[in-house]
Amino acid sequence: MNIIVCMKQTPDTETLIRLKDDKTDINREGVNYIINPYDEFSIEEAIRIKEKFGEGNVTLISIGNNVTEQLRKGIAMGADNAISIWDDSIEVWDSSIIAKILAKAIGQIPFDIVFCGRQAIDDDASQVGARVAALLNIPQVCVINKLEIADDKKTAVAHRMIEGGTEVLETSLPALFTSQKGLNEPRYPTISAIMKSKKKEIKNMSLADLGLNQNDVDKSAAKLKMTDMDLPLKRQAGKIIEMSDNAVETLVKLLKEEAKVI
Repeated sequence: MNIIVCMKQTPDTETLIRLKDDKTDINREGVNYIINPYDEFSIEEAIRIKEKFGEGNVTLISIGNNVTEQLRKGIAMGADNAISIWDDSIEVWDSSIIAKILAKAIGQIPFDIVFCGRQAIDDDASQVGARVAALLNIPQVCVINKLEIADDKKTAVAHRMIEGGTEVLETSLPALFTSQKGLNEPRYPTISAIMKSKKKEIKNMSLADLGLNQNDVDKSAAKLKMTDMDLPLKRQAGKIIEMSDNAVETLVKLLKEEAKVI
């Protein structure tokens, strides 16, 4: 089976986030990056499917001007190939533009399954996977936590959590799935695999290679315009109410007038 995993690198959850002066993006200087955690579930699931059938190919695709390190981590986990896409013409990280670029790249590769993470932990948009499937005109099942591929590799059964139970969906292949926590436990690559990944060639592609031009990816093509962003307000220190005859009355008053939760 040929399996493609769309992978995004995101800021490490422990890195210090600062904003640019115009507040339209984060200041990326000195930011540490990781593989988007939901994409790690996708990489692991793709590798497990290849291992189950004893054959196949797992290809990682990522957009960015410096994603090589994260792609090599995915290769060290067990992926076979990696593609890095970048062009200085890309001005915004709008979900519709990213999906357009990914769909063009995927369309050049034979595939049976496409995986995406359910969302990226930096923008939480949760749109790219569904948009890619729509552009490729293939079935999609989003936010899955279990996947079963039929022995004939023509159909798949996906499970996902819904309120009060589990939804089970069967689809023909090729199809796209977005991965949720609980789908699997991503493996840690071995030292030897990490060393071997450093020698693996990563294919670089530009917009021209995909048949796209600047008009397809500039600000005028974006569906979403970022006007302003702010960091979360710092949490205020909690209040301690001493035990007394009117402690409950004081607590209720604070919850109503200050916290405004009742």
